[in-house]
Amino acid sequence: MNMIRLTHILVPLALAMVAVPALDSVAQQAPTTQTAEKFDRDYALEATMLGFFAKDGARNPTLKANKGDRVRITITNGELMTHDIALEKLGIKSKVIIEKGTSTSITFKAEQNDTYYCSVPGHRAAGMVGSFEVVEGVISNETVAGQVPMKDGQPLNLGFETGDLKNWTATGDAFTNALFSSDPSPVHEKEMHIGYEGKYFLSSGGTLNYKQTGTLTSVPFQVTQPFAAFRVSGGALQDTRVEIVTASDNKVIYHITGQGRATLQPAVVDLQPYLNKEIFIRIVDNETGISQIPYIPNDKWAHINFDDFRFYASRPEFPNELKQKDIIILPPLDPVLNAGLSGIEAAKAMTPPPGFKITLAAAEPDIIRPISFTVDARGRLWVVEGHTYPVRAPEGKGRDKILIFEDTNGDGTLDKRKVFAEGLNLISGIEVGMGGVWLGSAPHLLFIPADFKNDKPAGPPQILLDGWGLEDTHEVLNNLRWGPDGWLYGTHGVFTHSNVGKPGAPDSERTKINAGVWRYHPTSHKFEVFAEGSSNPWGIDFNEYGHPFITVCVIPHMYHVIQGARYQRQAGKHFNPYTYDDIKTIADHVHWVGERGPHAGNFRSASAGGGHAHAGAMIYLGNSWPGEYRNDIFMNNINGARLNMDHLTRSGSGYEATHKNDFMAMNDSWSQWLNFKYDASGSVWAIDWYDKNQCHSPNPDVHNKTMGRIFKITHENDKWVQVDLSKASDMELVNYQLNPNEWYVRQARTILQERGPNKKVHKALKEILAKNPDETRKLRALWALHVTKGLTEKELAELLSHDSEYIRSWSVQLLTEGKAVSPEILKKFVEMAQKDNSKLVRLYLTSGMLRLDPSQRWDVLDALVQKAEDKDDHNLPLMEWYAAEPLAAVDAKRALQLAGKSPFPKMLPYMVQRVEAIGTDESRKILKDYNKVGQIGNQQGHHHTTGTAMNH
Repeated sequence: MNMIRLTHILVPLALAMVAVPALDSVAQQAPTTQTAEKFDRDYALEATMLGFFAKDGARNPTLKANKGDRVRITITNGELMTHDIALEKLGIKSKVIIEKGTSTSITFKAEQNDTYYCSVPGHRAAGMVGSFEVVEGVISNETVAGQVPMKDGQPLNLGFETGDLKNWTATGDAFTNALFSSDPSPVHEKEMHIGYEGKYFLSSGGTLNYKQTGTLTSVPFQVTQPFAAFRVSGGALQDTRVEIVTASDNKVIYHITGQGRATLQPAVVDLQPYLNKEIFIRIVDNETGISQIPYIPNDKWAHINFDDFRFYASRPEFPNELKQKDIIILPPLDPVLNAGLSGIEAAKAMTPPPGFKITLAAAEPDIIRPISFTVDARGRLWVVEGHTYPVRAPEGKGRDKILIFEDTNGDGTLDKRKVFAEGLNLISGIEVGMGGVWLGSAPHLLFIPADFKNDKPAGPPQILLDGWGLEDTHEVLNNLRWGPDGWLYGTHGVFTHSNVGKPGAPDSERTKINAGVWRYHPTSHKFEVFAEGSSNPWGIDFNEYGHPFITVCVIPHMYHVIQGARYQRQAGKHFNPYTYDDIKTIADHVHWVGERGPHAGNFRSASAGGGHAHAGAMIYLGNSWPGEYRNDIFMNNINGARLNMDHLTRSGSGYEATHKNDFMAMNDSWSQWLNFKYDASGSVWAIDWYDKNQCHSPNPDVHNKTMGRIFKITHENDKWVQVDLSKASDMELVNYQLNPNEWYVRQARTILQERGPNKKVHKALKEILAKNPDETRKLRALWALHVTKGLTEKELAELLSHDSEYIRSWSVQLLTEGKAVSPEILKKFVEMAQKDNSKLVRLYLTSGMLRLDPSQRWDVLDALVQKAEDKDDHNLPLMEWYAAEPLAAVDAKRALQLAGKSPFPKMLPYMVQRVEAIGTDESRKILKDYNKVGQIGNQQGHHHTTGTAMNH
């Protein structure tokens, strides 16, 4: 499910905004009581992912010293995050600090200009970098004095030194008692330093009364100098800001927020175009900071502080000037239109596109906590009620149920309900077919044999696999689904660590997985990780070419899943230490706004799709909805309570996913659709885990235990049908492979797979494969032949020369399914690697190599890595690296020679690094000899320094 546990992710910006002790960046003599060593310049900075901050609020301030000065720079950690400080040219680095409030320092003699930065990977790029300058003369931070604006010959009260709001008009309650005259302030946390001018400063509530809202508007006054400056601090929120407005037409000519810190900083305004015109100041606080989500705390920075507006004859220079470009602003909270609706009201509140309607199909008490579902060959819904979630019960104490729902008259309501099984434990995924019901039930993958005539178990649950982890029960095995190749596919999250095998199997016969896609064969009982990486996928589906896609949470949300691929991970390392780099998202967008990271955009991201957390995946391949929806992938946006849509387009060996307008909004903050599937009529069923709390928590009491819904989305073109494909003849099932609605294709294929080999079936399917002009129909025939054991190796080998790149590529996958091929097939693979003009085929060949023994890969990879036209492909360079990497251990010299032929910039450097990792005298000699003949570093496009491991 979406349910992202915030403790898993360090959210830098949220943490950076927590108050920390004030720090001083002004050069000063270090107290002799602290150290015997004396410093001419002693700087103190706070370290956060937003940057290094001085006591006066300056972000990444320029630190200055005279030549020869002894300098110390001390950093104190402002958050629970790993930080250090380093000097680039001097090459010195402090120790690493982790805990909030801990400190470390560097000391050095000032000889030249330098750059200070955090050396933790990624932190410098995120903005933790500043300048150190060696200067001549006195180092001073003094600035020119400004002038208080006048009106009617009197100075205006724009610094509040009269002790009241004279010359200002207030609305709301944020400014009724807004003036303060002490630091620490009574409305801010006591360790916060305000640093105001004169006797008073203004705050719209501080961190104590942040829920108050209102505006404060000054009287209009004439611009008599070309520049102005004022001091501001507080939240970096769109609805807490200072505005400069023209009096004649009420036009906002300048605005700025705080940056999530208490210390007042000067903001400079260029007023040259407005000389002699009248302006006024408007201080806005329309942000309450109140979180509508139980597990997200209120935002205490929902206020603004202001002081000391003055004019200047020339642009004033402040060392701690607050600049708009340095502030990462959060947009306002999305309006919550509804919450806690009845099922009927919830259906009415939704806004589907024209021509569509939403029907409440079932609601509490008939369905409670629906966590997973599937549709059977009769069009009925098999729904899991997840009463045990989020904590697995002691053995024998599970409370989960499997219910069978049916719409008997086509009115969109599920009027028939049966209990198939109960007393189950932590069920997170369900699929039916192949003789029974398949269930994710960590630590087990279960199979319940079924008597489908009577809808009852035909025996007790069988444990097929165990070792599935329970560390994070919203990231366990989930979303079971039959693949076109007859395997049962599922997904798995990053923070749960599984070591999967048959019951009683030793570690040597188990497979580790903690993020990615897995599959299990229902008759051979083999288990495999199909691809690894991503974060917490909670949805998988296949397009009409049989290519799988997953929708995930937190990090980029969309991946085209390639057999053997390794994808960007939210956390942790790949199991193979020589991965070096991984394949990134295919999406050209994210569904959250702002630059503070995905969590910060929650409940503020309606404009971009609603937020970072997704559940469910459906590539619509029904036949009744308008053509614009076919082959698009739908996912539910949990935080945004809306159905997102991405459009999938072939690009190179894979796909690009582009943003489409949201399909619809639920307009209800409790809505949590976890999955949705189309049926025989082309309509879509959706399960809704209806709950006030959108985020996973290990505390069972956080979640509602009494609610749940099932909805149906229909288009006016949909025509309800009653079906029972289990009664269809073999030839009818073959003909269903030509149905325009993929639901029939998949259901019929699974039934054919269960019925087993049949010569008549094989003959009819081969006729479709040979003669149907549509590639997708040929593929359907190919898959059905494969799952019914209807193709010999010779017949598959012949398909390697087929006109269709899809048939050729799938033939490669099916031939390598057993992880071994004949010498003749391998020879054909080599020929394809050399001559096939399809990037897709080359991708499948690379995946196929990952399944074969490394000693068999040489010739195929030798041809593949030389394809210059693939060097910028999204997938091929890294997939070929994953396939080539083990060759270093087989024959290091030959592996280097192979990598040296590649135009991919990283192939040779990676192989050098891989050979270095072998660490034997022999491997070192091979590298030395290879370098002697100038083959490392001298080839166009290669960038490598031998002798040092590359940093990734």
